[in-house]
Amino acid sequence: MKFVNGIYTKIMNKVEEFKNDESGSQTLEWIGIAAVIVILVGVVSTAMSGASGIGEDVVNKIRDLISQIGG
Repeated sequence: MKFVNGIYTKIMNKVEEFKNDESGSQTLEWIGIAAVIVILVGVVSTAMSGASGIGEDVVNKIRDLISQIGG
């Protein structure tokens, strides 16, 4: 029975180590930030390429804001 208890204790210690290890969480955060940046670059590039719809709206809004600052 001591053998089984020893194996159980070792397994539980390893499980606790894995549970407390947060080294991968920072990587996931950086991947999320990179994904947001890629999406924003895509939206801006679509807006600046003269596409109709949301791209035109974004360009017009930016133009309006610039004219309010300069005017």
